[in-house]
Amino acid sequence: MNSRAAGAMSDLRHQVYTQLRGRLMSGDIPLRGRLVETRVADMLGASRTPVREALVRLHAEGLLTYDNGGYFPVIPDLATIRDLYEVRITLELRGIQRVIDSPRLRYDLDGLRALHEDWSGYADNPPEPGPDVLLLDEDFHLRLSAAAGNPSLTRMLATVNSQIRLVRAYDYGTEERVTATVTEHLGILDAILDGALERALTLLHEHVGNSYEVVEAAAARAVAAHFLGSQAGQLEWKEAGR
Repeated sequence: MNSRAAGAMSDLRHQVYTQLRGRLMSGDIPLRGRLVETRVADMLGASRTPVREALVRLHAEGLLTYDNGGYFPVIPDLATIRDLYEVRITLELRGIQRVIDSPRLRYDLDGLRALHEDWSGYADNPPEPGPDVLLLDEDFHLRLSAAAGNPSLTRMLATVNSQIRLVRAYDYGTEERVTATVTEHLGILDAILDGALERALTLLHEHVGNSYEVVEAAAARAVAAHFLGSQAGQLEWKEAGR
């Protein structure tokens, strides 16, 4: 396969993956709808190979579960989500706290400056609301964690992120939410780069959420939206299976 053909195949894989991910996050696929390769391929107008690869990838990312030889959308569980949010907050804050507690530790300032440059670009040209913003947000928090110098914390955070991704996707449905996220990210980075770590800790705590009630309300709205979206997509799914 020449380089042009390989590039076209890579583009097709990415297109199929992003389309299927978007349908899952928007609730277009019923929660108990089995994702059969041939049906999904017909629905997306693609061949089975990129569909198969997308299903495997989405399973690894926590958006699909595998049961009885087939893939199904993950059904969010509010109790588990609350627990995972608590873990997420703990992991996020520990990155800054460990540097505060240990004078010998230092942030990777070059990495933080590069991260700041990326998000300054989003301030000038905000991304469109939707699931892609969630992935940008996850990338921000993982790079922020990595800059604190404990790879184990970062790996654990990545694992938790994958488990709450389906619910968090609903955080970024409006331009106002996207703009607020960009502003808050830059504020956290500014504080760390200025050496104001206590202020950065407070800003990060506010950003990720410090109230179980708020987290529960956000999760409940997300789950409700997912169920409503799934019901709306039920007819289309049945039609696609004929």
